Formats: sequence, structure tokens, C-alpha cells
Amino acid sequence: MSITCMKVALPTQYPPCVRRANRHRYRGVAVASLRGDFATLGVNVTEGEGNLPKVVLTSPSGSEADVYLYGGCVTSWRIANGKDLLFVRPDAVFNKKKPISGGIPHCFPQFGPGPIQQHGFARNVDWSVFGSESVEGNPGVILELKDDSYSRSMWDFSFHALYKIILSEKSLSTELIIKNTDKEPFSFTTALHTYFHASISGVKVKGLKGCKTLNKDPDPTNPLEGVEERDVVSFPGFVDCVYLDAPGELNLDNGLGDNILISNTNWSDAVLWNPHLQMEACYRDFVCVENAKIRKVQLEPDQSWTATQELRIA
Repeated sequence: MSITCMKVALPTQYPPCVRRANRHRYRGVAVASLRGDFATLGVNVTEGEGNLPKVVLTSPSGSEADVYLYGGCVTSWRIANGKDLLFVRPDAVFNKKKPISGGIPHCFPQFGPGPIQQHGFARNVDWSVFGSESVEGNPGVILELKDDSYSRSMWDFSFHALYKIILSEKSLSTELIIKNTDKEPFSFTTALHTYFHASISGVKVKGLKGCKTLNKDPDPTNPLEGVEERDVVSFPGFVDCVYLDAPGELNLDNGLGDNILISNTNWSDAVLWNPHLQMEACYRDFVCVENAKIRKVQLEPDQSWTATQELRIA
């Protein structure tokens, strides 16, 4: 089943509140070249793990978020008391040899296995800083990704992606826009593979009752169809399950005393994942609750698809 989108132009100019990056659109040049541009907005570019460039958002309340340009990956969302609500696995590497394992990795233009590499290429390429903005005093950054010879070697289409991240006192919001800039139509699947810091024995997810499920346990190549009958989903063992036509808001109790509302527009599907003993060193410390588009999105030339996500402390 394919989902066809309306023709919507990406903005050629952002409103005055958006501060554009310098003309070369930073993709690995000197970190200092952007520091001065964004510091007054609570947006700062610095060096992170492995000397990889990252954007640090700091809200007036003191909450912070780290966004690596490699993979366009949000790796940390720290509320004002310093508690990090996202999780990066201990086996994560920051050397561009593999995607960053944790935070909010992109899956695009393919979710899961398929004709190209697992979860596509957007999580293991450099994104650019397109600009920054202040939304009601809250800092935001806009990243950009376009096709190149690497992406075309596995997925031969021209596209333009913009990814906006906005941080407030109690929320982290994202907007993803994918535009077909090719002369031919294309289709894709996608997800935000969000890792939340958790105590897995106490994790509870509410809001999925009645959804059609595709359960990848025990055979991920032949998922079992079913319907979620539980009011509260817990994680007593290995979990890898897709929920089709999921509601626009879920509630995550991370087992550590935090209730997180996960709301979205246009993602439509959800995925729950915990590897259990497949990752014995860390499975107890995280859970993945992912907004996804499992069924293919079909875009004609010049058409765009937009989806938003908000993570908010309840």
C-alpha cells in the first residue's frame, strides 16, 4: 500500500526569525565558523565525541539537547535538572564507520531490511546546518540533507530533506520534510528510531490498544499479524513489534519516574523494540518507542511529505 502526498513546495526563504548558516552550509568545516552565528539564539556548534561536530541547543530554562551532524542524530535531551531522557548505547562509536547507536537516529529512505542497507543511509552521512530560529524564545536548528553520489549508489533519486529540532523547557520537537527533487516519482519508508533511557522492568507504554500489530518475534522475516489487546504494554522479554495506524499520542512511563508524552502528526505507525538478551550489557537501560511510516510514501516530482514529533514531560 502506498500513500500519495500533495504537492507542497519547500520554502525557498525562511521567515526573518530563521537565521541562515553561512553560504557553504557547514558539513565538516571548522567548528569555529558557525559558533558566532548561533550563540545568541541558544544554538552553539562545538566538537563532540570523536571530534565530530554537534549542535548544542540550550533553552532559557536550562534544558539542553545535543544534535550530531553525522546522521542528523539527536543524542541527548537533558531537562533542567540535568537528567538525560535519551539513551546512547555503550557500544556506540563516533568515528563515522557506523551509525550512532542511540538517541534519535533517522531511518530513511528505508525502514528495516530491504533492497538497500539496513534502515537506509540518512543515519550514516553528514547533514548540513541550514539555519536556526527562535520559537517563542526557545532555540531551534534546521538541518539539511540532499542526495549525492553515495546515496545515489544505492537509491538513485534526487531529494531534499529538512529536519527542524526545537527545544523548550519540557519538550523536544522535530519536523521532517522530504521533497522529491527528481524528475521521476519515488517511494520510501522512514522512522525516528528513538532510544529512551529506562529501567526496562518498569517500562509501560499506553495508547496502543486496538492497533493492528506485526510482531517480529520469533521470525522477523515473517511477522505475525494480530491486534493489541492490552491497555498497558510492558517488556518482560524480547520485543520487536510494529503497530499500524497508531494514535497520535502515546504515553511512556520509563520506569525511572518520568512520564513522557510522545505525540506526532503524519507518522501514522509506531514500533516498540527492546533486544533483551541480544544486548545483555545494556538492554535493561533503554527502550525504543519509534514513530514510523511503515507503508510506502509515494512522492511525485516536486511533492513533499511532512511529519512532526513532540516528546514532552507529562
